[in-house]
Amino acid sequence: MAREKSYHHGDLRQALIETGLDMLEEHGLEGLTLRKLAARVGVSHAAPEHHFPTLRHLLTAFATEGFRLFAASMRSAMAQAPDDPAEQLRAAARGYLAFATTRPHLFRLMFNSNRLDWEDPALGPPANAAHAVLEEISLPVAKRLNRDTPEGRAAVEQLVWSQIHGHAHLMIDGKLQQESGTGCEPFAAPLDLASVLLPE
Repeated sequence: MAREKSYHHGDLRQALIETGLDMLEEHGLEGLTLRKLAARVGVSHAAPEHHFPTLRHLLTAFATEGFRLFAASMRSAMAQAPDDPAEQLRAAARGYLAFATTRPHLFRLMFNSNRLDWEDPALGPPANAAHAVLEEISLPVAKRLNRDTPEGRAAVEQLVWSQIHGHAHLMIDGKLQQESGTGCEPFAAPLDLASVLLPE
């Protein structure tokens, strides 16, 4: 209990989130419980309930942090790419896939709406920030295809998202293995989307 008392208000909550994210990637969603998390952090089994009354609350906090990191991964890749629509699309795809392959369990959780509380006001802003990247990279495509209307932009966003998101799931499920000796970059398929939708 001495260690539990050493936490300042808010520090325990952040410690639970950070440690829990590590445990999520180590053991998967089914291997994570509030009791196991409390033991890893070194507090009483009841301590997490002060911040996360149920596992659903904890998982929602994970997703909130996940969307923040997700958007940052895409933005970071885009910041290093030329200011060209096709290159920005390719860069966003790299950031998207890098996040998914680095944190596959968190990535799956973020899009598993049954496990999250979407009424939590903290979850909306980072999720919207991640979606804003999709809107940004899809707008030049919509304009090129003469689909620059609300409905047209939504359709293009769905097309772009489906391709990259589906590719991410194929990668983390081990369905897209790099063939030995080919030198084929595993990111090639979604990056080629830019060449199809935004030809020079």
